[in-house]
Amino acid sequence: MEEEMPFESELVTRIAWLIRLRWIAVIGTGSAIGLAAHLLPGELETGSLLVLSAAIAVYNLLFAVNLRSVRLGPAGKERLRQATTLASLQIVLDLLALAVLVHFSGGLENPMVMFFTFHVIIACILLRRAVAFVMTGLAVALVSGLAILEHAGLVRHYHLSVVPGDMYRTPLALIGCTLTIDMVLVIAAFLTSSITARLRQRDALLLQSRASCLLRSEELSLLNAELQRVDAERTRFIVLVTHELRAPVATIHSALELVRGGYTTSEETEEMLGRAQRRASELLALIRDLLDLSRVREAVSAGGLESSVAPLQLASLLRETADFMGPEIARHGLTLDLSVPEYLGEVRIPADQARLIWTNLLSNAVKYSRPGGVIQIALSQDASSVVGRVSDTGIGIASDDLPHVFDEFFRASNAKLASPHGSGVGMATVRRIVENWGGRIDVESELGKGTMFRFSLPRVKADGTQHPAR
Repeated sequence: MEEEMPFESELVTRIAWLIRLRWIAVIGTGSAIGLAAHLLPGELETGSLLVLSAAIAVYNLLFAVNLRSVRLGPAGKERLRQATTLASLQIVLDLLALAVLVHFSGGLENPMVMFFTFHVIIACILLRRAVAFVMTGLAVALVSGLAILEHAGLVRHYHLSVVPGDMYRTPLALIGCTLTIDMVLVIAAFLTSSITARLRQRDALLLQSRASCLLRSEELSLLNAELQRVDAERTRFIVLVTHELRAPVATIHSALELVRGGYTTSEETEEMLGRAQRRASELLALIRDLLDLSRVREAVSAGGLESSVAPLQLASLLRETADFMGPEIARHGLTLDLSVPEYLGEVRIPADQARLIWTNLLSNAVKYSRPGGVIQIALSQDASSVVGRVSDTGIGIASDDLPHVFDEFFRASNAKLASPHGSGVGMATVRRIVENWGGRIDVESELGKGTMFRFSLPRVKADGTQHPAR
């Protein structure tokens, strides 16, 4: 639905006001005709004036009906065109009716001739400047034409006995009066149209300012919503981190309190210190994960792909990570199966972030795989991406938990049973890294049979540019 324009709304309102004012004029004119017939018997064409008053009432009724149909129609340029036509037609008929009224009631001797000025001012307020000047020209033509026709005797002049002398017998006085009225009409039109044009200009500026304010308000609302989201995420992050830190710190504190208080034997002291050391290692691992996540968050906030980052071979970093984690893989009784082609396209990603991808995915596979299981890592490429896959034969993930695997601090229920200690930020970190560099990551899993993580990163073209993100 088209929005109503301010000028259109104002014009429709003013037309309604003009119709109401015309009803008052009809009543006033009828009363004035009756009074004049009583005070000046035989000097006026009372019958013609009453017919004219009735004609004004009839066309005013038609205008009222037409305005109702305009209001009920759709808003926009069509309604503006209809309203402008309706207003112009009203003013034209009013000027013609006024000329007839003045003619039958004394011509330029009748002070009612100044009502031409009133109609010219209304035209300048309601209509565009060019149309208003046309109406002014019509008013000048009617006043001048009436004076000429009555002076030349082409139409009868009705002299009012209450007016001393006869201006129509003195050409110079008639010319002076006519020119004065015409000048008043032109000056009134010029001043009114100038003021109206300036007011409409200011209305347009105010409308632009309002639109700009609304746009800014929407932007501020979006920013406020984003700030609230960030604040809620920050609060959640602090609560979760506090919760994760509390348990190992409490364990370390309790163990040290027992040892320092002399409440343990030498064997128990050794056990307590070992427990504190294990919890401290878990705490350090958690802090390391949180620092990794924080660095990745800062990189994401910085935004966009950095052209200054050198292209990188994921295969070399994969081999480094596999060699580094080889002893741990062997300690868990697992077999690692690497499948890497001789040549692989390069991707644009910082080496430390690419290393985090492999470390987190491989550590996750090791942590949740049973002894004797197999971890398979494969790298391949398609027309636009380098694709990495890490799969295991471990405990798998329940279907209800799959949608939350990449949420921060989320751990599947069976993962908590298999390994009570864990931060739950590793996969969230991987997702942030992959998506920040234009890639995608997804997971497939079946409970009790294993899990496969698959990620892709855009390849760097031969000319140094990068394939678009998918």
